[in-house]
Order: sequence, then C-alpha cells, then structure tokens
Amino acid sequence: MIPEENVRVVVIGGGAGGMSAASRIKRLKPEWSVDVFEKTSYVSHAPCGIPFYLSGVVKSVSELCAYDVNFFKEKRGINVHLNSEVVEVGEGYVEVIERGERKRYEWDRLVFATGAKGKRLNVKCMELEGVMCVNSIEKAPIIREIARKHDNVVIIGSGYIGVEVADAISRFKRVTVIEQNSHPLPEYDEEISDVLLGEMRQKLDLRLSEKVLAVEGERRVRKVITDKDEYRADLVILAIGVEPNVELARQLGVEIGETGAIRTDEHLRTSMENVYAVGDCAETINVVTGKRDWIPLAAPANKMGYVAGSNIAGMETVFPGAVKSQLTSFYDLEIGKAGLSEKEALELGYDAVSVTISSRSRAKYIPDGGMITLKMVADAESKQVLGVQAIGNGVAKRIYGSAALLYKRASVEDFFFADFPFYPPKSPVWDPLVIAARNMFRKLGIS
Repeated sequence: MIPEENVRVVVIGGGAGGMSAASRIKRLKPEWSVDVFEKTSYVSHAPCGIPFYLSGVVKSVSELCAYDVNFFKEKRGINVHLNSEVVEVGEGYVEVIERGERKRYEWDRLVFATGAKGKRLNVKCMELEGVMCVNSIEKAPIIREIARKHDNVVIIGSGYIGVEVADAISRFKRVTVIEQNSHPLPEYDEEISDVLLGEMRQKLDLRLSEKVLAVEGERRVRKVITDKDEYRADLVILAIGVEPNVELARQLGVEIGETGAIRTDEHLRTSMENVYAVGDCAETINVVTGKRDWIPLAAPANKMGYVAGSNIAGMETVFPGAVKSQLTSFYDLEIGKAGLSEKEALELGYDAVSVTISSRSRAKYIPDGGMITLKMVADAESKQVLGVQAIGNGVAKRIYGSAALLYKRASVEDFFFADFPFYPPKSPVWDPLVIAARNMFRKLGIS
C-alpha cells in the first residue's frame, strides 16, 4: 500500500474541471505531488468567453483565464506542464510530449479532465486555411484576425457557440449562418427559437434546412456548397456541436458510458481503481430525470473537479448531478434553458405537457419594460416540472429560479407558490414563472 505522504496524482487537462480537482487535492493534501498536463499554453481557460473576445468586449485572450499558470504553481504548489500532450496512458504511468521530448511520469491517482472536442463535418475541409473550430482560446486570435481582414464569414451550425459567434462577428462583418435543422438553437423548442429566428434574420444571412455538401478551396477556403446553394467564404467556422474527448480513457481501458462520455459514479470514480473523470469528458446524473447524462457545461465541470479532488484526498463527497442550466444571448435577446425541452421530454418517454406565455418582465408602468416569452414543460402524471425555456428581457433571473427549483424536482404548484420578490423595475407582481405555472394548472386539471 502506498504511504499517504508519497501519493502522486496526475491530472490530464488543465481546464475548469482539471484545475479545480488539482487545487482541491493540494488544499487537503499539500504534501502530495500533483502534476497537471495541459496541451495548450493556458490553464483554467474559458472557451465560453471566446465570442466576447471576438466582438472586442474582451481585449486579451489571457483575460479568458480565471488564473494564470504562475498562480497555480506559486500559490497552490501544483506542477503545471503547459504545451504538454499526454500521448499514452497505462496503469501507473503516462507518457507526455513535452517541449518536443517524450517523457514518462508515474501516478498513484489519475484524473481524466480531457474535455470535449468539436465535431467535424462529414466532408474534407480541415486541411484548408481559414476553416476553424471554436474549441480553444488559442484559436481565438486567429479567428478574429481573419474575420477583420476578410469579408465573407460563414458559420456552420447555430447551437450556442454558433449563435454567440454569429452575434460577435456580425457586429462588424457580413455573416452567413448555415443550419441543417429548421430552427436555430435546435435544443430548444420552436416557440422559443422562432423568436430568435426573427431577430437573426435582421442581423445576418440565416440559411435553414440546408446541409453542407462540400467546403472547397485550393490552399485557402473559397466557398461552401450546400444542397440548396453555394456561398463565398474567406473564413468558415464550424460550430456543429461537441463530443467527449475520451481517446486516452479508452486506451487505458476505462468504461465508456452510453452517452459516449466516461462512465463515473457519484464520487466521480471511473470503472478502474484510483482513476477519476471530471468535466466535459465525464458522464453525470441529470437531476431532473434521475438518469445518466452528458452535460458539457462549465459550472458542473468546476464542481465535478471539486468533488473528485475531495474524494481523492480522502474527504468523501458526492456529486448529485446537474439540471443542464444554460444561458446565452443574441444582441438584445437573452435566451435560457434549464431542464428538458418538450422535444427532449417526449423522446425520454414522459407524458409531457407544456404552456408558452408572453409577459412583461417588469411592472407595466416602468418604461421600456421589455417582454419575455417563457415555456414550461411538465409531466402530466407526476405534475413535476421538467424544464423551462425563455427568450427576451429578464431571462437570466427566471432561469436561475427555475434551476434552483428543478434541482429539488419541484412540482407545478411549487413553481406557482415560490416566493419570487416583486420589485417594479425588475419584476412584475405576477412573475412570468408564476403565470406559466398558473396556466399549467388548467392543462393538468389542478383547481
């Protein structure tokens, strides 16, 4: 048995989950050796902030890092290895390409924090200059430079990243967005994405229900061809979604779950002893459904790192899961979702019912009060609220409230009687969430 004072921990990946795990371990076991291997030049990086760098709101890529590497080395005593790619993982060791040299490090505890990677198109295009994925803050300066120098920007995909990058770049360049589905933000129901669709069409060239067949050019990209048209392109940004980065975990023999991410238990342990997984490469529990899910979002990743680090260091802690709370925006529209959409609920077998309301987001006598469209989804049998989506003004606070209630598997009545505060400049006396719950009473036959 390894003496507790000589434990060696290796963390693969220096993003949110990895650095959170490493920091927690050093907090509880400062005498342990903790090595973090990050293949980029940054740790604690936030790819979610890339659109704000592209728009110019954030001036420097370094601002997208919560802390710089020196903080972790000097203040927390973590051995951080930048530009170091783990290429082989075996029982008790990793092999790393570090400054061009292959090195071997041994471990007693291992944490996979390898994150997610951008999905690729089913056409050859990545070898062309000017075709980019928005999956690393190191790529952000290249994208911004090309966008500012050239005129024709094509974004393929309109999920969160696609919408946010389209917002950022369309403020100073002509942008075409190509989406193979009939609506932007395909994870949302149409009552919400219809509102976004109208706003996007005013700001850019939105092409829906089009499938990309080819991305062409000689050395540089020149055009995108779909099943309906072709578009000139100096810059093509792929935003067609992400998938868990699990190649190294497969190499070690760790069990991969049905979602395609690394299967973990509530302590973030994998199927192999002394091996943990956190963040966007790991499965967790969807609190709303109680089932295993893959939730590649920053807030759960940080908490998963904290929990894994606690357990590695001997302090038993459980990660209960997440409700998939999300917020984004497009120009003046706030957009948010917590829990399931109606489409998702039906696919999972729920007897789902829904209501959609449009309401003022402030008291009616406050000038420029703004409107919000909000959809609530519930299970007809249990009366449990399964999800809330909203778009418009004042969305964030409604998603925050919904996330807290969904975490406790709240019923429609719980939403109705929740004591949301009334303050005229910020909320009406009948909050949109309460109005939606009241309307849901009629759908569910609640008096």
